[in-house]
Amino acid sequence: MANRFVLNETSYHGAGAVREIATEAKGRGFTKAFVCSDPDLVKFGVTKKVLDVLEKAGLVYEMYSNIKPNPTIENVQTGVEAFKKSGADYLVAIGGGSSMDTAKAIGIIIKNPEFEDVVSLEGVAPTKNKSVPIFAVPTTAGTAAEVTINYVITDAAKNRKMVCVDPKDIPVVAFVDPEMMSTMPKGLTAATGMDALTHAIEGYITAGAWELSDMFHLKAIEIISRSLRGAVDNTPEGRADMALGQYVAGMGFSNVGLGIVHSMAHPLGALYDTPHGIANAIILPTVMEYNGEATGEKYREIARAMGVKGVDSMSQEEYRKAAVDAVKKLSQDVGIPADLKEIVKREDIPFLAQSAYDDACRPGNPKETSVEEITKLYESLI
Repeated sequence: MANRFVLNETSYHGAGAVREIATEAKGRGFTKAFVCSDPDLVKFGVTKKVLDVLEKAGLVYEMYSNIKPNPTIENVQTGVEAFKKSGADYLVAIGGGSSMDTAKAIGIIIKNPEFEDVVSLEGVAPTKNKSVPIFAVPTTAGTAAEVTINYVITDAAKNRKMVCVDPKDIPVVAFVDPEMMSTMPKGLTAATGMDALTHAIEGYITAGAWELSDMFHLKAIEIISRSLRGAVDNTPEGRADMALGQYVAGMGFSNVGLGIVHSMAHPLGALYDTPHGIANAIILPTVMEYNGEATGEKYREIARAMGVKGVDSMSQEEYRKAAVDAVKKLSQDVGIPADLKEIVKREDIPFLAQSAYDDACRPGNPKETSVEEITKLYESLI
């Protein structure tokens, strides 16, 4: 069987990358942008950095900011209607996963109106047409939505997140500019950074992993491990490295899938509005311990990439523990809680476990699991 790999047509990296938006828009003959960005980014002037580029270049745009941190079906549907009225011919998504995921869903539905209910996009939907062209500008170093074929929309009526996978939704151009991330508060920097590390580690051990994806994931683990602490302290070097590291992780996991860390994190976002990165970071070490027996020698390479010394002289048990301990230490250093005691209600665990088992990321886990085993994993964290 052939392995497929899907990436952006073009990506720009480094300080000032957003200035290339004007170059790309004019070069592609676009006439009006539909800008998707969440209300806080608009309020605090982050979105304006991109709007200034558009205005300086004489490029017309319309703003859309009805986007929640965990975007809902309603956010998408009102966005679709606004796009139709706008006369826009391309999307500019500015933000974290929320803005980019909303833009992806809007872009897909505009070109594939038979999926306007949004619910039918869950999983691998049989869309026929490519999305409206998307320019993606990440403001967080974590989700890598600017380079992935995935997006996540919340079905608020059912308290669940829908994972949608579609190679036709990938942004045509990504502008990965660390200057767009410099105003992120410490907590958000830590959470999104641990999300990126989870992408890299889950992508590396997922059932669909192969040599090309392994190359991206190991490098991403190395970059993120050495730079996240600096990014949380807002050093220019830390910001720049995290911007790159999270993108490299996205190049990998978008093409091979994830595992039950994400499956277990998604219901927490849907039910409690828990920030996705926080949920991933808390769950990751526990699931790594659970998956260890199904990962061969891969934890040795994870430990090595995270800077652990002497891994070649360690036993399998030792290097697996070293990898998990390195993740725990990084998480602790950047201020992530150690457990789910302040988040999960015990009476909700049956619903959470079933939702996690039904999640689209679960089949990628390297170890076969069950609702009962996922229940035990949740219980061990409260």
